[in-house]
Parts: sequence; C-alpha cells; structure tokens
Amino acid sequence: MAYEAPTHRVERSLRATTGAKVIAGVDEVGRGAWAGPVTVCAAVTGLRRPPEGLTDSKLLTIKRRTEMAEELTKWVTSYALGHASPEEIDDLGMTAALRLAAMRALDALPVRPEAIILDGKHDYLGTPWRVRPVIKGDQSCVAVAAASVIAKVERDKLMAELGIEHADFGFATNAGYPSPVHKAALELRGPTPYHRLSWAYLDALPQWRHLKKVRNWADGSVPEIEGQLGFDF
Repeated sequence: MAYEAPTHRVERSLRATTGAKVIAGVDEVGRGAWAGPVTVCAAVTGLRRPPEGLTDSKLLTIKRRTEMAEELTKWVTSYALGHASPEEIDDLGMTAALRLAAMRALDALPVRPEAIILDGKHDYLGTPWRVRPVIKGDQSCVAVAAASVIAKVERDKLMAELGIEHADFGFATNAGYPSPVHKAALELRGPTPYHRLSWAYLDALPQWRHLKKVRNWADGSVPEIEGQLGFDF
C-alpha cells in the first residue's frame, strides 16, 4: 500500500513558534474496544530521520507493525506508556480516562516535554500542557506515528496476555474490540473482569444487562458515546 511518509513539519513549526526543544508525539489505542484499558504512548524523537516505512499503526501488517515497534523502542529518544483501566473508563468517561492515561505516559518520560503533538482534532489534555492537535497526525507526524505503533503493539500484547484465562473471547486476535467471536462469548459467558461495563454492548445482552454501570451526570454534562458500540457491526 502506498502512503506518504510522516515528516517533522509540525515539530519544526512548534520549535520555531514556541521555542520548545523537547516535543512529544502522543497517540492512543483502545478507545473503541469493549474490553481492556485505553493505552496512550508519548514518544520523543527529535528531528532524526525515522525508520523506513514508519506510518500509522493501522496501515501496517501485524508482522511489520511488530518489527517496527521493536525498532522504534531503540530508535526514539524516549517513550513511555500510560493506561486507564476499564474501571476508570466506566467511572470517569472516555475523555477523562484518555487524559489520565496520557498524563501517566507524559509523567513517566525522563524529561518533561515543552510541547505536545496530539493525534486528532480535540485537545483532551488541556492545561498546563502546550498542545498542537493534528488530524491524522499518526500518518503525518513522525513522533505521533512512532507513538501509534508502540502503543498498538504494547496494548495488543497486553490483551493477548489477559486473554489466556478467557480464551473464548479471542482477545489475542481482536484485542478487546468487537468481533463475532467476542460477541458470541459475551452472549454465552457475560463480561469478564476486563470489560467496560458502561458500554452500550450490554444493552443487547438481556441476561447480563443488570451488570451495566450507569454514571451520574451531576454536572449536567452529556454522556460520551464515542466508541461505545453495540452489536451492530
């Protein structure tokens, strides 16, 4: 598949306009899954030439993505991962859970970034961070592409490990995302301890619907439904 290689254009722009020297690319994986954590990677790459073939993790085969992640963990200046658990997602909502996971990743970096390139159009980090959201940043920005690959491979590995004790759910292949195997196991066995219990898929499971968690929106905000897929897929 032909695709345009990511560049340092956004990072160079941030350096020129803000004076920032340490810039992290941040990307997440697991937002739309039914099970498992949401995982965020923060990667600092500098302006060096990236490994050949680097792009958004979704555009790489499993084999190439795994090889790329191994190469990237040695190539990047630094990287760190942060997770928000299914329980935290249920309690906080996805936006707050994403921020929590990102904060954990950024706090784990050896040097605090002076600016952040965030994949997507929404800044879910906010103050005190200096953030530049970039739509499809995982395809166009070197640091964000690196973060996307590392995050995807690390979360897939985690989900495969969690799936050992719940083999019927196919976590090793679906990583907690909707799939026919996942759906069939849910209907038969109900959610595991790793499932998000505020997600809409439980509405289609009459025998397990009593397990659904409903958050109280006391502040008047609207419940977040992005990624909360039901069984229509």
